[in-house]
Amino acid sequence: MFVRKAIDKDALKLISVMTDAEESGFMLFAPGERRMEEASLSKFINSINNAPKSGFFIALENEEILGYLMIKSENLSRTSHRASIAIGVHSNSRGKGVGTKLFEYITNWAKQEQIHRLELTVIENNEQAIHLYKKMGFEIEGIKKDSLQINDSYVNELYMSKLLQYR
Repeated sequence: MFVRKAIDKDALKLISVMTDAEESGFMLFAPGERRMEEASLSKFINSINNAPKSGFFIALENEEILGYLMIKSENLSRTSHRASIAIGVHSNSRGKGVGTKLFEYITNWAKQEQIHRLELTVIENNEQAIHLYKKMGFEIEGIKKDSLQINDSYVNELYMSKLLQYR
């Protein structure tokens, strides 16, 4: 398994992985809510990869995309040291080290980009993801109360972050 930046030609395969990840019910988009098209995803991949301190990364094995991690930095002088993360792993690949591999890669990449703070949010009852994030050095900073509405119930998200030393 290896990790690299996605390219526009990965879009069609990525749609399948992203759709599958959203079927878990633990992503921001509800299952079936997002309609992705190859052309628009290709454009988005190029856009995020060309933004400063940002990128769309994929984990591959035998040309099959197993998971993805998007990292997006900010441009303001006071916030350019931080980046937000979104990750998804195909259901066939969960529990097999894909998330760990993506986070190891992105941590090294972020240090090279001189990013000091990685941050993400996670649904409070997504225990598998929270376990992975803690294993990768993320800490819970707070609770975003009733931030999502899932199946007519309000659900909390956890704020998590990891501070990097790159000097």
